[in-house]
Amino acid sequence: MEKGKVVVEKVRGKSTVTRSFSKYPLKLIFPTKVGPSETDAVWIYTLTYGGGIVSGDSISVDFTVGDGCTAVLTTQSSTKVYKSLGSKSSDQVLEARIGSGALFVVIPDPVTCFSTARYSQKQVFRVVSDSNLVIVDWFTSGRHESGEKWDFDLYRSTNSIFAQGNQPVFLDTVVLEQDSPGNIEQRMHGYQVIAMVIIYGPKLKHVQDQVQENVKRLMSQQLHIPSTKTNSDNCSIRPAFIASCSVFGPKGMGVVVRIASTTTEAVYKFLHHQLAGMEPLLGVAPYR
Repeated sequence: MEKGKVVVEKVRGKSTVTRSFSKYPLKLIFPTKVGPSETDAVWIYTLTYGGGIVSGDSISVDFTVGDGCTAVLTTQSSTKVYKSLGSKSSDQVLEARIGSGALFVVIPDPVTCFSTARYSQKQVFRVVSDSNLVIVDWFTSGRHESGEKWDFDLYRSTNSIFAQGNQPVFLDTVVLEQDSPGNIEQRMHGYQVIAMVIIYGPKLKHVQDQVQENVKRLMSQQLHIPSTKTNSDNCSIRPAFIASCSVFGPKGMGVVVRIASTTTEAVYKFLHHQLAGMEPLLGVAPYR
């Protein structure tokens, strides 16, 4: 059952929300003052009543970003997924269609799953040849202040991008489950945050090029091991922050960055720095 819907279209030359609705447990907010007034971008904030996703919640949202429009979807804080009752899962589904020359930017705060939580999310984006898309999809190990680290039972996130004719452009699924061999915490080797950033489309070529260069330079510094170290020392060295970068899609129109970090703050800093070049398009730099 659809819990929310947003349509963004051009009205008198400006990106405008022409249709929207949301119902419990979802709430959508459309602030009018985000960035300079001359910036043509609609900002959309998602909230859930109770400050998080409760066991058994099922949220489905549909977005349409019309030709030439710019829309930003974000959150006010991390998405908390509360403990599951029995084997009940919580799930979210986002479906979006991005028109010709349009830009859709999905930049939420991270998902934080509480102990025993079971959570699944699916995001499907349908694009045309000159659509533009940014997706940040990330999650933390849990509530550190409560001593929880990778204590949830299940986390699943699927991201799919389809071109015209239902042609797959990008398909990705991350699944973490408390199952053998070893629990999630053991498999994470001290990392507390996992993130993925997708930057797609011709309008974002300058951002893609800069991100690729930045990741290459950062990793060459991070992974440089002084020659004075012994082989046994090298085996124990784990950088606090790791990022990789690869190109995908027709004519290399997309870039995907994958991140593992020991702190959430480091990922916020990285995202702000890498996406700062989008400020002229959005009015405000993401994750400022």
